[in-house]
Amino acid sequence: MSLNFEPTFEALTGKKPFPWQTALYDDWFSQGKIPPAATLPTGLGKTSVIAIWLIALANKCNVPRRLVYVVNRRTVVDQTTEEVEKYKKAKVDGIADFALSTLRGQFADNREWSADPSRPAVICGTVDMIGSRLLFSGYGLGMGSKPLHAGFLGQDALLIHDEAHLEPAFQKLLETVVAEQTRCKEFGKFQVMELTATSRGVGKTFGLTPADYENDIVKERINAAKKLHLHPLTDAKKPQKELSDKALSFKDRGKAVLIFAYNVDAVLDVQAALEKAKQKNVRTLTGTMRGFERDQLVEDKTFARFLPDVPTDATQGTVYLVCTSAGEVGVNISADHLICDLSTFESMAQRLGRVNRFGMFPECEVHVYFPTEWDGKHALTVPRKKTLALLTPLNDQDVSPANLSLIPQAERLLAFAPTPTILPATDILFDAWALTTIKGKLPGRPPVEPYLHGLPTDWQPPETQVAWRQEVEWFSSDDFDDKTRTDVLEAFPLKPHETLKEPSYRAFEKLAALAKRHPEHHAWIVDDDNAVAVVELKFFLDKDNKEEIEGCTVLLDPHTGGLNKQGLFDTSSTTANDIADIVGLRERTRNDDAAPEGMHEVDRVELPAEEDEAEPGIWIYYAVKNTGEPTSKFPLTWRGHVDDVVKVLDKILGGLELDASLVTCLKLAAEHHDDGKVRKEFQTVLGNRAFPTLLLAKSGKQQRRKLDVKYRHEFGSLHDVKKSAAWSQLTSDEQELVLHLIAAHHGRARPHFPADEVFDPASTPVDDQTLAAEVPRRFGKLQRKYGRWGLVYLESLLRAADWAASDNPDPTGYVKGGAS
Repeated sequence: MSLNFEPTFEALTGKKPFPWQTALYDDWFSQGKIPPAATLPTGLGKTSVIAIWLIALANKCNVPRRLVYVVNRRTVVDQTTEEVEKYKKAKVDGIADFALSTLRGQFADNREWSADPSRPAVICGTVDMIGSRLLFSGYGLGMGSKPLHAGFLGQDALLIHDEAHLEPAFQKLLETVVAEQTRCKEFGKFQVMELTATSRGVGKTFGLTPADYENDIVKERINAAKKLHLHPLTDAKKPQKELSDKALSFKDRGKAVLIFAYNVDAVLDVQAALEKAKQKNVRTLTGTMRGFERDQLVEDKTFARFLPDVPTDATQGTVYLVCTSAGEVGVNISADHLICDLSTFESMAQRLGRVNRFGMFPECEVHVYFPTEWDGKHALTVPRKKTLALLTPLNDQDVSPANLSLIPQAERLLAFAPTPTILPATDILFDAWALTTIKGKLPGRPPVEPYLHGLPTDWQPPETQVAWRQEVEWFSSDDFDDKTRTDVLEAFPLKPHETLKEPSYRAFEKLAALAKRHPEHHAWIVDDDNAVAVVELKFFLDKDNKEEIEGCTVLLDPHTGGLNKQGLFDTSSTTANDIADIVGLRERTRNDDAAPEGMHEVDRVELPAEEDEAEPGIWIYYAVKNTGEPTSKFPLTWRGHVDDVVKVLDKILGGLELDASLVTCLKLAAEHHDDGKVRKEFQTVLGNRAFPTLLLAKSGKQQRRKLDVKYRHEFGSLHDVKKSAAWSQLTSDEQELVLHLIAAHHGRARPHFPADEVFDPASTPVDDQTLAAEVPRRFGKLQRKYGRWGLVYLESLLRAADWAASDNPDPTGYVKGGAS
């Protein structure tokens, strides 16, 4: 039964659709089409595109199965997640139960979206989190996870790029990926929709319909009154004095006052001036806050005064929110009055959109302070001057969205900040990034970050992430090598709620200040390949090292300090905390075989033996189980696990529309992916003393053992699958695909097996070398046939089934009592 759009939309969102929302469904989504761009005024529910997609999916309208919502403001990502949570809780008849995952904050990748690729899913994330994964380079991911994320984001997915004017380089990259997939005739859908209230484009886009301009609510919002007052600055280099003085003139009005300043130092100065004047209800929002403190801000009673639905227990009286550009875009807040310095036109339009956002108040004031002397060398000087020229005729007048829209588009574009230098992504680069088996630096494979954001500019310099982890204290000694440290970070990657960002030059200055206090403390410099370099803090006293942290993450020992209560990198603070275990993401115990309830073991790290210990200790890392099901406490039989994988894959494939030949290949690969585990050597690693009477796939809680040689069971499986009865029934092309799927199901074979892993105890060195030489040739051939994202998508179907079966084994496959 087909769902009627308007009542279903209202049931999901709690609101009647605007005419543009109905038109987007009727004219586009219901016909299986996606507009390449949509320009919609602020406050008119752009996020509802997700609800429109859900209804189209329910009505089988040939839209992709996953929706990826990307916006480069972490607070907006969380607000989007909360909105979509409401859709899930609505439980509307006919709307499929969909997965919801957020690649940041307290929702940081619950893996719902990747556990079952046949299940509809909404994935929310930032440009960095989504973009790096799409390019096979997921920040904080291990070798086995990078391909899976690329496959499931780059196929059968609709990517909504919200506030696209902020990230023109990323938008260009997405368009290039679409064009490349089209050129390579990849079989899966990957579609992109640019979404913004402040478009840089000059072409025709989807927007408000004539009926919208007759809608009472739309008219109320696009005509929302806000009176502009322009003020010359006395000191252009220090606008904070006049911003704070004007803010204090509102202290007795009982209103919500929003203040924007260009940089963090100015924000903190304004905050300090307000608090010195005994204003207690002052909050800040900057792009340099640690994610954890930023997440907490949403629950703050003072911040709640700026939300669309102000709760009854929100702080009363005059409240202030002081922001950098982090508060400009997409955040669903609305103030009664605005005070700010002058920015470029697209920035000013966003700031104005945070005042009287819903047109509910007749008298709202906007006070903008502009310089009378300009820095002639700064790249933003010309667009700021042009912005002032466009706003001057509106001085002492209303600057509603409707009035701003009367300014000709061409004039507005000239007042925008210049776009960064956009690096062209090419087919050669896509090939290089897809080589995920090759760790570390690779000639011709640059970091992806400049392709996500463009080259740094003088107003957007290189950035450095900073976080605090106790591992820096535990694992910095010479008893551990860099690989151990990298393994620790791969087992428990840094989550967005743990990190903050600073311009690299400023981060280096602050690290140098900490070094004067603790020169012998350690820090880890982690590059975008997750490689770790350990340095003492005195490293940052040498200015020649300042470029070493650009685009990297610096991990600090919490004992070093440097984090204030607002979540800002503050060298005056002597304290800092490791929050990796907060919000239930993980736990660490020493030599404890009992996993905490609801968690499962993901890694073990051997510690150096103490003099009074017979054996070295072990740190055991646990993570929250994605499914909520109990973890196996027992070893798992080989046959039981293989049957589980086949069963899960059957379920996944039943929900997809794949060619019959691909289904055949995937099923055969699932049946034989673990054939190599039947070797005695592998069973020895699992601690199986009952071999050959018993064959294990998983060791459970038994102590694993090490071999003198490396053996990858999937390499052995490549030999064995050829002996199966079904092998001869396949075409040569199908055989090639089956071999690759088996070889790649733990992340190898993209493009090779490392030399020290080319070994099968049941084979000969000559046969092993011959088999290994075929792997990269096969990878290249299949990638040309299916496309980069098409091939990795097929790999990831088997990998997802394997992971799901491992997370939730059928209890009939348990070996109770151990395998001794």
